[in-house]
Amino acid sequence: MTTTAPVATPPRLSRPVAGLIGVLALAAALGAGHLVAAFVGSNASPYLAVGNAAIDLTPAWLKDFAASTFGTADKAVLLGGMAVVMIALAVVAGLISTRRPLPGQVLIGVFGALGIAAVLTRPDLGQIALAAPAASLLVGVWIFGFLHRSAMTTDTSTGRRRFLFAAIGAGIAGAVGQWFGSSKDAESSRQAVTPLVPARTAPPVPADADFAKLGTPSFITPNGDFYRIDTALVVPQVRAEDWSLRIHGMVDREVRYSYADIRDRPLVERIVTLCCVSNPVGGPYISTARFIGVDLADLLNEAGVRPGAQQVLSTSVDGFTAGTPVSTLLEPDRGAMLAIGMNGEPLPVVHGFPARLVVPGLYGYVSATKWVTDLEVTTWDAKQAYWLQRGWSEQGPIKTESRIDAPSGGVRAGKVRVAGIAWAQHTGIDKVEVRLDNGAWQPAVLSAQVTTDAWRMWWAEVDAARGSHTVTVRATDRTGYTQTDQIADVVPDGATGWHTISFSAA
Repeated sequence: MTTTAPVATPPRLSRPVAGLIGVLALAAALGAGHLVAAFVGSNASPYLAVGNAAIDLTPAWLKDFAASTFGTADKAVLLGGMAVVMIALAVVAGLISTRRPLPGQVLIGVFGALGIAAVLTRPDLGQIALAAPAASLLVGVWIFGFLHRSAMTTDTSTGRRRFLFAAIGAGIAGAVGQWFGSSKDAESSRQAVTPLVPARTAPPVPADADFAKLGTPSFITPNGDFYRIDTALVVPQVRAEDWSLRIHGMVDREVRYSYADIRDRPLVERIVTLCCVSNPVGGPYISTARFIGVDLADLLNEAGVRPGAQQVLSTSVDGFTAGTPVSTLLEPDRGAMLAIGMNGEPLPVVHGFPARLVVPGLYGYVSATKWVTDLEVTTWDAKQAYWLQRGWSEQGPIKTESRIDAPSGGVRAGKVRVAGIAWAQHTGIDKVEVRLDNGAWQPAVLSAQVTTDAWRMWWAEVDAARGSHTVTVRATDRTGYTQTDQIADVVPDGATGWHTISFSAA
């Protein structure tokens, strides 16, 4: 009688060890990708490339939800959420590989391929940038197999040392990549810019330009408080000495300007209120600053805009694009600027250093490109900007709107002061009215008007008895148009409606 020897069961890793292998392989992969990306383009780092791809693929309604829910922390939430998902998948890769490394390596390979695909979609990266996700994929697969074999075949102390070395190596790779990636220090370059002294200054701001003591914002928004909404997952780092602006397309001659070229021209200072199209009724995404720069019309005229040109497609260093009507930019009194300064200092890095566009009267998504590096004069049919591809409108004039800022809580019954802001950039506010509990409209006191391109503050007193109340505001601009009470979403060209708040009087 013939007997068959029992087949030996392959050893199996414990689940904690298998999960740890997955996490360490993920860390090594991301560290390697981040290191290589420091030399081929920071956005080639797989973690950032996938995040940028997620931003680009997110539908408009979800972007609006993220902005309204998380504000300027939306990108941090995205990165945090990605980290949680990636760690969970790394653990899964380990758990499905308790006997053999191949299943986990396949899963790592799939996500490595996603990183490569994400880099391929980036408009600001060339083919050499594929080296970063490729390195990430190879290192992740190799480390996973190496640690798996180590855990299976070596003694416990040796295995622990190899796990520790893998963790340290991943950390060093990531840190070195971050160090090299930040070696082009935009902030140091910004600090080296000599004082910006405009040849034409903005009008002085009188003391009654705001009613900050009554609850309105200050007329000029400090740089640190100025709202920031953009698509940049990581703030671009561009040194002034490396920056240039190219103007080309439907022009008589292509021109290119360095930072020194712009810096050495006669500078102009203008007070402008910027507003994001994603600002809901009563929302916070509106601010005012003194911008310093040069007239954009002068630069375009030096290039020579050809007949038939319809838009200037501006491109940021990170690939974002915006389309602005040529006719608007060339209006003699529009005041469109290539700005290099903000509130008496060079542009903060988060607001576009070395240079950005500022066009009074237009929402930022069609006019306010930060870190701008390219202006192509073209037609609407030939090129479609970032937000137009996602369903937003071609034209983006800022709508006449108003907001209530005070009161913000409970008040004493009797005379209650209500205060806020109103705006109709490049048109100007002529009147603001408030009403209590759907009663009669009454006029508000307006602040001094500094420029029609900036917001205007207002306040009013209402008689509020004890109990709960609502107060509503509406504004009328200098054309005689009174803002509509019809509620409209921010998509496709900005929100409308009257802002109403509730308060209690005791």
